[in-house]
Amino acid sequence: MWTTTIARCTLPSMRKRSSVLACLALRAEGRPGWAVATAATSPSPSLHLTWRQLRGYGTQAPAPLPSTALGDSPGVRHVRALEQERQLEVEWEDSGHSLYPYTWLRDNCQCPLCTLQSAQARSLLLSQLDIHTGVDRVQVTDNNKVSIVWPDQHTSEFDPDWLRKRCFSPAARQALQEELFLNERMYWDSELRIPTASFEEVLHDDKAALAWLLALRRVGIVYLKGAPVEQGQVARLSQRIGYLRLTFYGHTWQVQDKSQANNVAYTSGKLSLHTDYPALHYPPGVQFLHCLSQAGEGGESEAVDGFHMADQLRREDPEAFRTLTSLRVDFTDTGSDYCDFMVQSKNHIIDVDSDGRVVRINYNNATRDSVLDLPLHQVQAFYSSLKAYVQLMTRPENMLTYKMEPGDLVTFDNWRLLHGRKSYLSHPDQVRHLEGAYLDWDEVMSRLRILCKSVHGES
Repeated sequence: MWTTTIARCTLPSMRKRSSVLACLALRAEGRPGWAVATAATSPSPSLHLTWRQLRGYGTQAPAPLPSTALGDSPGVRHVRALEQERQLEVEWEDSGHSLYPYTWLRDNCQCPLCTLQSAQARSLLLSQLDIHTGVDRVQVTDNNKVSIVWPDQHTSEFDPDWLRKRCFSPAARQALQEELFLNERMYWDSELRIPTASFEEVLHDDKAALAWLLALRRVGIVYLKGAPVEQGQVARLSQRIGYLRLTFYGHTWQVQDKSQANNVAYTSGKLSLHTDYPALHYPPGVQFLHCLSQAGEGGESEAVDGFHMADQLRREDPEAFRTLTSLRVDFTDTGSDYCDFMVQSKNHIIDVDSDGRVVRINYNNATRDSVLDLPLHQVQAFYSSLKAYVQLMTRPENMLTYKMEPGDLVTFDNWRLLHGRKSYLSHPDQVRHLEGAYLDWDEVMSRLRILCKSVHGES
């Protein structure tokens, strides 16, 4: 039995959070079945990784939430309408203040006429919304709800916890976004000890499944031990989440040395570090690989934290980072498997959001197209930038190496990790065989939120 180490990764202040996800970070609640495995060898249940060690890999601990996201939220002391600003001011019992625009409040009325309660969906049509509305009167009800009577005499009531969670202050907005999307990441390098769990416990225990998905989101890679050595286990694991992502290679696919291979992964040669399927405009977010049989010689897996390397590139070579985040590169994939296919995409090597945060890596040298839709004067800059990024990733201190054994199942973030494989030699009685599958992050995050709510009994 493995012992818990994920629980060590929790900040004390996070234990007080009442919100569905922000309360957790990487808390496993002392759940047996969790360990952290060494990066250099096959995972070992006796090796552990502490929060301090994770921080040493370049990831800062999440900042404490403002009081708007903490448990035991104070009630409403007073409300008043600010007519000139067209905002409602709420004074809380802890003397804090929040402001809410009239238009937003009317748009989000929670009454049965404006919200379909069974679906938690808005019924009020935008065409019916007066975006310049005022208010007739506001008050705090006897049960400490905020009541607003609008000029047409429609009445809205808002629960104080609901309002406080949606406070428009920068700190509260940031806290809620982190709760919803868990964007904080733990960066790592070759010294990572991979978070490891029991395959069967993840399938049958909600706490184990929650801890698995939280670690998958934060760290980007989690090892599951003890899966039956037979095909179909990646499909079983996907049912713990929802459903598999169907691609041109099927719902699941067999990674073996094949004659007339339609993918470089189906050979015994070395696979360079890559993300899967940048030839799609929306590549799969999560990948499962289950080892059914390992090669007689070679076949070690390699992985690198692409987000960490992108941020390192930003620091060491800002111009290369700017090039890879701004130029769109062509990828292609042609063949026949689940059906015949001829896919084409244009993606940035490094995708960033509006705040400049790295959100996805799109790189596979095998499917990078010979078509390069760039002006002549940008071609050399592109190659120089891509070379700089690849050289960062292949530094020994950045690359994680491990070898899977039959029954091991690795789960990882395909938008973040670049993975590869050393060449291998199979023996007649020992032929390397992995089964793989994909999921999308939307499904994974949906299950994570549901598990968090279920495990912690929060609304």
